Amino acid sequence: MLRKKWVFWFCAAIALLIVASCSPPKQTPSPSPNNTQLKSVAASTPLTTAVAILTPTEGNQVTGRVKFTQSENSVMITAKIQGLQPGAVHGWHIHEFGDLSSLDGKAMGGHYNPDSRVHGLPNSPKRHAGDLGNLKADSLGEAIKELRVDNITINGSKNPILGRGLILHAESDDGGQPTGNAGSRIAQGVIGVTKA
Repeated sequence: MLRKKWVFWFCAAIALLIVASCSPPKQTPSPSPNNTQLKSVAASTPLTTAVAILTPTEGNQVTGRVKFTQSENSVMITAKIQGLQPGAVHGWHIHEFGDLSSLDGKAMGGHYNPDSRVHGLPNSPKRHAGDLGNLKADSLGEAIKELRVDNITINGSKNPILGRGLILHAESDDGGQPTGNAGSRIAQGVIGVTKA
């Protein structure tokens, strides 16, 4: 009698294992087509604003905020910078990479130049896309600058700048080759998406 019970329970256990192994695997739900479509539409939507928050490179004290506002055919760049030497003139440029990993700003790479042009000041139509010219500090070491350019977009098809770097240099940009002789990098920031 005892032996028959063991045989019964053994057969029941085998049957359960067979049933469990035959059941289909549990599938994770795939995203609905509507969610996927919304995400791709959002990723391709043109942005109208972006911002770069400048932080000082090693040994410097320069900080600032630079806002980029896209209109139909141009971008207005508005900068407010603090911690400069009073009256000093500084070159500033959009650089290739939004990489803040080096204390001297060199991880940002060179000037943003997707069209392979020569360096120039903003009045030159054949300049690098990242050439923004100069800004000048007032008697308190602050600089406020507005500049409208038509050779970049925030995230459009024409020279998009989102995710690129912004560098403020120690010296003025004289327009010379290959990069304007603007000296070391005293502040750096990444051009990113604004909260509002």
